[in-house]
Amino acid sequence: MRSLVLGFFCLLCCNAAHPERRRPKLITANEQNDTTIQNNTVKNPCKAMPLDFIFVIDSSRSIRPKDYERVKTFIINLLQFLDVGHNATRVGLLQYGSVVQPEFSLNTYTTKAEVEEAVRNMKHLATGTMTGLAIQYTMEVALTEEQGARPMSLQIPRIAMIVTDGRPQDTVEEIAAQAREAGIQIFAIGVGRVEMNTLKAIGSKPHSEHVHLVANFSQIETLISVFKSKLCGGSDMCKVVEHQCQHICVSSPASYRCKCKKGFILNPDGKTCKADDRCAVVDHGCDHICVNLADGYECRCRPGYELTIDLKTCNRIDYCDLGNHGCEHNCVSLPGSYICSCKKGYVLNSDGKTCSKLDHCADGNHGCEQEFMNTETSCVCKCRNGFTLRSDRKTCQNVDPCADGAHGCEQESVSTEDSCVCRCRKGFTLRPDGKTCKSVDLCQTLDHGCEHVCVGTTDSYICKCNEGFLLAEDGKSCEKPGCHDGVMDLVFVIDGSKSLGPANFELVKQFVNSIVDSLDISRTGTHVGLIQFSTKVRTEFTLGQHITARDVKRAVTQMQYMGRGSMTGSALRHMFQFSFSEKEGSRLNIPRVCIVFTDGRSQDDVSEWASKAKNSGVTVYALGVGKAIEQELREIASEPAEKHLYYAEDFKQMGEITKKLKSRMCKDKPADENMCQCESVIMFQNQVTEKLKNLAQNIEAMSKKLETLENQVMQK
Repeated sequence: MRSLVLGFFCLLCCNAAHPERRRPKLITANEQNDTTIQNNTVKNPCKAMPLDFIFVIDSSRSIRPKDYERVKTFIINLLQFLDVGHNATRVGLLQYGSVVQPEFSLNTYTTKAEVEEAVRNMKHLATGTMTGLAIQYTMEVALTEEQGARPMSLQIPRIAMIVTDGRPQDTVEEIAAQAREAGIQIFAIGVGRVEMNTLKAIGSKPHSEHVHLVANFSQIETLISVFKSKLCGGSDMCKVVEHQCQHICVSSPASYRCKCKKGFILNPDGKTCKADDRCAVVDHGCDHICVNLADGYECRCRPGYELTIDLKTCNRIDYCDLGNHGCEHNCVSLPGSYICSCKKGYVLNSDGKTCSKLDHCADGNHGCEQEFMNTETSCVCKCRNGFTLRSDRKTCQNVDPCADGAHGCEQESVSTEDSCVCRCRKGFTLRPDGKTCKSVDLCQTLDHGCEHVCVGTTDSYICKCNEGFLLAEDGKSCEKPGCHDGVMDLVFVIDGSKSLGPANFELVKQFVNSIVDSLDISRTGTHVGLIQFSTKVRTEFTLGQHITARDVKRAVTQMQYMGRGSMTGSALRHMFQFSFSEKEGSRLNIPRVCIVFTDGRSQDDVSEWASKAKNSGVTVYALGVGKAIEQELREIASEPAEKHLYYAEDFKQMGEITKKLKSRMCKDKPADENMCQCESVIMFQNQVTEKLKNLAQNIEAMSKKLETLENQVMQK
């Protein structure tokens, strides 16, 4: 046994003296089948580092079948120096011609025998030479974790060995550079007519280690010994050379590369690193502050400001507009904070939020004889019913002869300087008795000619129309109002900011439905769309979504209040870019109209997108209520502003601007300025008038009966 060990030791020493004898027996193309079993039984003579190794084989028509077999033999012989296994070296292979054909990926086989068998079974493509396409596939698919490559954090070298025999039919410089930059070490092997410059454009540096050119496929076997030293060297290049890498050195077969820590980039010298100051090298466009991140940068704002929707510009934070200030009366926004204030005649309580009314009468020195009342500025004296204040503004005198209730007036009584006189309400006249009233209804006695309703006045009458109709110019006939003979594509842009409040938002929805009632909405008539905006913009429904007024009004009624900021400019941009697009139902050669409703200042610019919309042919009406800014409304509205801009101090006046807007939108049917705003009131007045007339007739009949009865009693 001792002699056997001694003999084996001597054999190892001999092999060390003659390193060429330590190479495993290579397989030639002619003896491939005869040596397969032998090679599988020979133990791998070198211990290489783990690799993720991809063979990229040229399978173009310029390679003859015999040479194609030599390439396969070259691959099998090279495998003898690789420790193939799931936790060792993983091997994949693809061949290419006019297209890329993957044969097996890094995670397909886990033994060397399986890989050798797959190589022997490869079929020659015999097409074009798309080398660049093959390199791109290697980088984007073959050497990815999905295909079996291990994570880059494990620092296992990713190797691509490219074998080609001719000039590529596509460009290789740019894609090869991207692959090398992605951490792939490329060996370029050229056979025959390949230009050395092409190989250098593909292979990694130094080219002396990564680029090889042989005259023909018979000589490709001479490269086995070259790659044996590279693959079996086992040396950690980062440990044996003075790499001078500032951060990280990554070893690979026969070479190394420098790498930087996260948040740093490699300098052009390939050794040193610098902080990745993206803010300094890009046009970041940040309004206030640019902050570098590990994977890029972000814009930030100074205290008291907030980032707008474009993530670059900053707006001053309106702390009152956030809605959580708790002020009972008024909130005044300050840089970085806010304060509460009270209306005139009130004082701020100690909690800094609630208000108490300033009571000028509380000290009891008002001197009022009867009653007193606290106002915003002072304490004023009042008198009870039947009394009036004297010139001293403190004492009272009885000046109401009607106050005792003994005047006997049927309807109304009026005090004069020395008496109480009776008066009748509108539509009635006083009888000779000076107390009772009778109806004066010319509608009952004249041929008034009113088409719908006749309403008597004190000495005349007027014609009225039923709900949904307007009085014609002749003052008697009625006609249906609105734009029923007009066709348009109409988009509402509705403010849903929190300053509006849920109750007022319901009034806005009523306003929209009032406009809808005046339109001829149908498939061939007017189409209506609506978007709501606050901090964001939301399309409630598009122009092509509803074709009946009932469906439009139902959609408006179901609209949910957003209740945040007020980005009117973003809403105008959305309207211009999307709402009048063919995709959302806008029609060719149909007038485009937009009604913009807002109750306050916009948090972004409105002029740019309003101008673009108007220049593209959209007629824009601007409706403002309350704190709406006139200058912004003028920038939004079409010219002339007096025809396209409407403003109301509060939501109670919206009915008036609604009527004016209907009139302006339907120029050929102007609104009747004298028309009652509520036709139901007219109907109610007519009914009351009729009832009172009947009551007066009944009273008159009763009076006659009483008079007859009194005469009968007197005669007896």
